[in-house]
Amino acid sequence: MINSKLSIVIPAKNEEKGLARLLPEIRKDYPEAEIIVVNDASTDSTMEISLSFATKVITHPYSKGNGAAIKSGARTATGDIIIFMDGDGQHHSSDIASLLSKIESGYDMVVGARDFSGQASIPRSIANTTYNILSSWITGHKIKDLTSGFRAVKRELFLEFISLLPNAFSYPTTSTMAFFRAGYSVYYIPININKRIGKSHLSIFKDGIRFFLIIFKIGTLYSPLKIFFPISFFFFQTGLFYYLYTYLTDGRFTNMGLLLLTTSVLIFLIGLISEQITTLLYKEH
Repeated sequence: MINSKLSIVIPAKNEEKGLARLLPEIRKDYPEAEIIVVNDASTDSTMEISLSFATKVITHPYSKGNGAAIKSGARTATGDIIIFMDGDGQHHSSDIASLLSKIESGYDMVVGARDFSGQASIPRSIANTTYNILSSWITGHKIKDLTSGFRAVKRELFLEFISLLPNAFSYPTTSTMAFFRAGYSVYYIPININKRIGKSHLSIFKDGIRFFLIIFKIGTLYSPLKIFFPISFFFFQTGLFYYLYTYLTDGRFTNMGLLLLTTSVLIFLIGLISEQITTLLYKEH
């Protein structure tokens, strides 16, 4: 019964080798599932291989990014449940059943969580561990793999947040935080992954800058005050101690002390406004 209501969305850019391994497995295990491959302007045989196994193939006229491919696939999907998988051959179709069983038990999103050995490289592993720690602190929930691209979601709920998703690689981060913020149920299942086939589209240096931006995005998407208040408190303490120092040494209140205290107030107010905007953003959920 689940197969007739299942859509499997796979974003792919030059993933001919990975798809050649993954698509036959999915078609064998889930012959009735709607398989959607989003071809993000590939220049290899991704298109030809996809046409052999997929129910639908969406082709972008130019490369829009992993997140944009996810959005194209989600809008096209007709199943009640969507499985998102990477096209690089890392994921096993045999793990889909575990994700679906948790969806059937009442969860709204189920994520396949990789362990330390499943990370592509040590820098990526450190970055993902930092993501997990920060997001767990912000949400108050244990997040085992914030950036995993292998997940099952209820399509109707996922579409509620599709406008929030970026076109780049951070769609898993945004969707997970959005589900937690809206009060939906999220579950993590440990998975084993294969070594990636082909070259990764991520750049350590380019995406390293994006890493810091995502850190702030995680906080501002879920609970802005958890990011802004510590920063505000730091400036307030610094300004207060500087005031006491200048008062005890020179008997005066300097402009620097005033600037630090004023900065702390402004940062707090920005966080407060951001918190209200976030609340309005999720008021329908």
